[in-house]
Amino acid sequence: MSLHATIADVTARIVERSKDSRATYLDRMARAAEDGPRRAHLTCGNQAHAYAGAGQDQSKLATENQPNIGIVTAYNDMLSAHQPFERFPELIRQAARDAGATAQVAGGVPAMCDGVTQGQVGMELSLFSRDVIALAAGVALSHNVFDAALYLGVCDKIVPGLVIGAATFGYIPAVFLPAGPMTSGLPNDEKARVRQQFAAGEVGRDALMKAEMASYHGPGTCTFYGTANSNQMLMEFMGLHLPGASFVNPNTPLRDALTVAGVQRATQITQMGNDYRPAGQVLDEKAFVNGIVGLMATGGSTNLLIHLPAMARAAGVQLDLEDFADISAAVPLMAKVYPNGLADVNHFHAAGGLTYMIGELLDAGLLHDDTLTVMGDGLKDYVKEPKLKNGEITWEDADRSTQNDKILRPASDPFQRTGGLADLKGNLGRGAMKISAVKEQYHVIEAPCRIFHDQESVKTACKAGEITEDTVVVVRFQGPRANGMPELHSLTPLLANLQDKGLNVALVTDGRMSGASGKVPACIHVSPEAELGGPIAKLRDGDVVRVDATKGTLDALGVDLDARDAVKADLSDNGHGVGRELFEVFRQNVGLASQGAGTVV
Repeated sequence: MSLHATIADVTARIVERSKDSRATYLDRMARAAEDGPRRAHLTCGNQAHAYAGAGQDQSKLATENQPNIGIVTAYNDMLSAHQPFERFPELIRQAARDAGATAQVAGGVPAMCDGVTQGQVGMELSLFSRDVIALAAGVALSHNVFDAALYLGVCDKIVPGLVIGAATFGYIPAVFLPAGPMTSGLPNDEKARVRQQFAAGEVGRDALMKAEMASYHGPGTCTFYGTANSNQMLMEFMGLHLPGASFVNPNTPLRDALTVAGVQRATQITQMGNDYRPAGQVLDEKAFVNGIVGLMATGGSTNLLIHLPAMARAAGVQLDLEDFADISAAVPLMAKVYPNGLADVNHFHAAGGLTYMIGELLDAGLLHDDTLTVMGDGLKDYVKEPKLKNGEITWEDADRSTQNDKILRPASDPFQRTGGLADLKGNLGRGAMKISAVKEQYHVIEAPCRIFHDQESVKTACKAGEITEDTVVVVRFQGPRANGMPELHSLTPLLANLQDKGLNVALVTDGRMSGASGKVPACIHVSPEAELGGPIAKLRDGDVVRVDATKGTLDALGVDLDARDAVKADLSDNGHGVGRELFEVFRQNVGLASQGAGTVV
């Protein structure tokens, strides 16, 4: 089928918008690639330092002309999603030897968990950690001894940071190796029910802890479809994973075999072979459009509205929120995975998963089928699924029918005709709303607002029973410059309880709400943020605010905001404690949320 007109138009718009920056980027990458294999330009002393710790690979590195693969790892054993990476380096080194190459751990990058810091002060470092990860990846690869790079990362800011690093070193190939989701535990809807009961004071902390531990119970990514699993989807749609790699459980024979296959593929696509596939060529305008299509078709995380523009900018591609909204209007919602449904990612994968979705979207003309991937030319390879036979990976044509239409539907008969993202603009600025899990009756909320300057104040008001009427809850001074733009996901159970009591409630904030924002309408990432004097800083308690996802508007009604001064908040406590002192330079230099909230891109 020919390419859908909207996808073609949005792509053309991005190409035109990015014309100068993309040309500059590609020129820089081409000039870097002209140097050929990196190690050849190092002195003997440089090389001796690089090989001194390489053990049995030392002599090969010094004397043989074969690829050397750099491993950039986000391993730590505090994050369940990253704990499986502990055993990857040795597996990779042996696979590289077997393929006639070598591999070294180039460096580690930090990996923090939003689940641990949710509602805590540490969350104020979370968004900025993305740029720290990009910087750390740059340090790892700056030794200039690698012909390709393997990136080991899964969760919220880690993959975007690694992609920024990969794009910056876009003259060498990049293969992303996931660890996979943990096996299914307590159903996510049951966990959410207990959270709401706890927020309402109906159960104690012992019941809450029991539910949380039963849900997050072992190695691997959390099984709900939040940012971490949206990242994995993104890498597959953009061609940086091997086909079918995203949602295979950790520490299984198939997972290990996919890791080995990723190493083998990395050795084949270096400049030293005849199938050179540098990361900068993979990360083009069409790849980013394909990633946005995947985001909309799966109902993925709103955090990618921030991360994708930053990733793209690192490759010279300029994205705008209108691109997301227009693609959302053309792409059907094909999946129901928690919080948009009851299934978890393991159920989604078993129902056909990304392989089925990519095939359906290609057939509908909603994906570019001619992109460059680490696997080959075009997304046709991603309509096949990996099978383990006699210890070797093969890719076979997948079943082209859904195995569970309550989880996964064809593009011709989706759960919703659109991807469920709205771009809201008005006299309060510009924000975004994910509506794939929001009932249609809540797509438009008009009510007096109640203003808060931190999420703890919202919790206090809710627990005191102060919100008894329809209300637009405004939580401002939560943008990147104010306090690092923490997620406000801990407010979800409280606002959901108000909704369950029959109130029409909505959230408006210059902060983030994560991929698990759920059933409460939330206009997030409002820009310009309050700390920059944005219109949201001119609201007062009682002003009537209309949040309209149907028309795409965000307005204060009957108010002359231009006649008011912006409120200033005392943010003196935001700059110290739990490492916040170290991030002052980020807060002072961060860009707008609507442009990716970047400091290094």
